[in-house]
Amino acid sequence: MKLRVSTMAAVAVGLVFLLGCEWAGTRAEDGSQTAQAPVMVAESVAPVKGRIEASPFVEVAENVMPAVVSIDTKRTVDPGSQFEMDEPFGRLFRDLMPDFQRRQYEVPGFASGFIFDREGYVVTNNHVVQDAEEITVRLLDETEYEASVVGADPNTDIAILKIEDDGNLPFVRLGDSDGIRIGDWAIAIGNPFGRLEGTVTVGVISAKGRSALSIVGGTPALQDFIQTDASINFGNSGGPLVNIDGEAIGMNTAINPLGQGIGFAIPINMVKHVAGEIIEHGKVSWGYLGILPQEIDKDMAAALGVEAKTGILVGSVVEDSPADNAGMETGDIIIEFDGGEVSGDVDQFRLMVANAGTGRDVGVAVVRDGDRKDLKVKLGERPTQIARAGTPRQSQQEWLGLRVDDITGREGGRFVPSDLEAGVVITGVEEGSPAEDAGLRAGDLIEEVNGEDIESLSDFTEVKDNFEEGDDKPVLFLVRREGTTRYVAVKPGND
Repeated sequence: MKLRVSTMAAVAVGLVFLLGCEWAGTRAEDGSQTAQAPVMVAESVAPVKGRIEASPFVEVAENVMPAVVSIDTKRTVDPGSQFEMDEPFGRLFRDLMPDFQRRQYEVPGFASGFIFDREGYVVTNNHVVQDAEEITVRLLDETEYEASVVGADPNTDIAILKIEDDGNLPFVRLGDSDGIRIGDWAIAIGNPFGRLEGTVTVGVISAKGRSALSIVGGTPALQDFIQTDASINFGNSGGPLVNIDGEAIGMNTAINPLGQGIGFAIPINMVKHVAGEIIEHGKVSWGYLGILPQEIDKDMAAALGVEAKTGILVGSVVEDSPADNAGMETGDIIIEFDGGEVSGDVDQFRLMVANAGTGRDVGVAVVRDGDRKDLKVKLGERPTQIARAGTPRQSQQEWLGLRVDDITGREGGRFVPSDLEAGVVITGVEEGSPAEDAGLRAGDLIEEVNGEDIESLSDFTEVKDNFEEGDDKPVLFLVRREGTTRYVAVKPGND
């Protein structure tokens, strides 16, 4: 992709030069080419009244660009590493590879960053420097520095680097992202494609609070992105998004390659928090509850008997987590957290918990079986990688497009670990059925249906038989998939 982009850029530049050379020459009467340029005659125009104001972005660019840096990285790649997740067959594939294909090779990378302190602290994205063995920071004036990683936070995709100088480096002033408004000017500065240093693009703040983005290179768990139509391209990652006063209000991080004018930046207030924690403590501590939060959609709300978008549903509880120790249970609906009302947005709830800090006792109000219950939770520290929640608890039937079997049955035994002694597993989902529409799939373990424990095929059959024909109320399943449980509401209708 890099080679294709570079080649296209070279062809485009070449065309410009060719057109310029063709335009600059004139032909003599004998047909020979001369170097004389054509005489350009200016047309008489009326004088412009008043003074045309200079672009307001000129001063912003002049002040900010010296502190925007190019970041070049080198990392070693093992060709056989792509098979590491495929054991035991991965070892076989690696052994079959020819010797020349097994050799490690060096992969260069390029991105952007910016200095935010005279002492030489540089901020960029974690995915830019992750696993890098060499990191070179280059200023606009071509001065180069070897950089070290002070610390990084995969939860937010932020990394802090350090370069050594005389303590008088240019730096970008940090603004306040909480004060930005949709429609405010937004100026992106960076080094797209690794070659176009000092590129300035202009747009506006298109939206705030964007979340649930899947980002190539590493999707951060904590998301609260600023959206902008200022042009952002590959290589802009880590560069600043600044306001009309030249203050950084965000750090450019992601693009939508299928759309135009859709780029995303991490709010600078989040960057400031992470940078401060890393510089002072070497890491970032985020609050941790230990649940799988779920949004409550319309069908699920009908099945639970609550209003849609009211609170956060607890899909599962991690064993020995703060939530587990406080007595939180699967199926609880969190309506208040640390004195604040909980909306139905999972990403906003994650941020609420993360920003609450660690080691604090916070009040959490939940609705359980229709009644409010107040809990006191001592928040832990969010792991870099969240542990999977719990472990599974321990003939075929068809219903709602599902085909299920005991895990000890001939079909069911193909989908579950051999150490389980009891349970019901989905062995098939009919195409176009209500179950497929709801997202259920083969291999899901069914733990509850409409609040009834399902430990055997007879339990499932009993719930099915008690379901009234023609009832259009959604059926609420609690299923376990890949170690975590979640609620799924299946709305009858096509069965």
